Amino acid sequence: MHAQIHFFPLGNADTLRLDLADGRKILVDYANMRCADDLNDLRCDLPRELWRDLVKARRNYFDAVCITHLDDDHCRGFGDFFWLRHALKYQGDDRVHIRQLWVPAAAIIEEKDDLTDDARLVQAEARHRLKEGNGVLVFSRPEALKAWMQANRIDFESRKHLIVNAGQLVPGYTKEGSAQAEFFVHSPFGWRQDESTVIDRNQNSIFLQVTFRESGNEIYALLGSDLDYESIAAVVQVTRKHGNAHRLRWDVMKLFHHCSYLSLAPERGTDETEAAPEVKWLFESQGRDGAIIVSPSKPIPVKGSNEDFDDQPPHRQAANYHRRVAHQLSGQFIVTMEYPSINRPRPLGYEITAYGLAPIITAPTIATTAAAETPRAG
Repeated sequence: MHAQIHFFPLGNADTLRLDLADGRKILVDYANMRCADDLNDLRCDLPRELWRDLVKARRNYFDAVCITHLDDDHCRGFGDFFWLRHALKYQGDDRVHIRQLWVPAAAIIEEKDDLTDDARLVQAEARHRLKEGNGVLVFSRPEALKAWMQANRIDFESRKHLIVNAGQLVPGYTKEGSAQAEFFVHSPFGWRQDESTVIDRNQNSIFLQVTFRESGNEIYALLGSDLDYESIAAVVQVTRKHGNAHRLRWDVMKLFHHCSYLSLAPERGTDETEAAPEVKWLFESQGRDGAIIVSPSKPIPVKGSNEDFDDQPPHRQAANYHRRVAHQLSGQFIVTMEYPSINRPRPLGYEITAYGLAPIITAPTIATTAAAETPRAG
């Protein structure tokens, strides 16, 4: 089978699903943002869409669920949807299992009052699995993680295989093996967390490059989270310093922070944001012909509208920059919330083929009793 990438229209929130060549399914973030009582809400019914796919695959689990960081727009509804090991309250036949949970180190060690209930559940589940010594991967190894493990009587040496640092590949996935895909970790950096007195979860979130191999050809996807331009610049500098510029190639780019200008530069600009040098290099030199830029965000504001003056993304000036880059690459700039129809908000999907990315055309469907079907246990 061909690998696929699916982006879900969720407003200013992130969820995407990767279906690999060997059938493994990886979910990157989970944010159930739709208001069930609002019939005009164009955000998709995320649990319904995910269950629909799982039932079709005759399973009730994801091989991996990656929560890039603990902001609400990356984990809302986590406690309602997933089967969690750490508490019986979150276990039942109507819940989806997670074979391996991926989290940044910050999700383990941060102690903040502003964590939502779902963020706390992600943290509790990740900590529980780390204590058990299985079913979790932690991204980056700051000194604070080692100190936290020692304070909680967890043997660090026996858990080292559960930690993946920037510059490494996620274990268990290779281009040469059945997955026909590998995951290169760009962020977070352990050393940046060691230099900080307060954890900034956005700047210590997970940023990956996925390389898909199909019929001898390679397709590259950059899965950005909520990094700002300074953090992106640091990734570019470190990657180039180590001779790994190819690790920043991309055919599809999931934009950073919902098309915020702050992921490009410190100043918004009047009509187009002028990208900082390293960020400019990433977008304009590393994108390949026909590349696709996907903004997981609300529709781009119209110039002069009330939304145009909002501090929150998406920002029109940043979108204008991305449109220009996509045009230069003979590619596309796509906004997830400009895609769905009111009748059936559905994910935006692409298939990895020998010739590149091919859009997946989903035919309209009639509501069924799919959720009542019995999936195969995980």
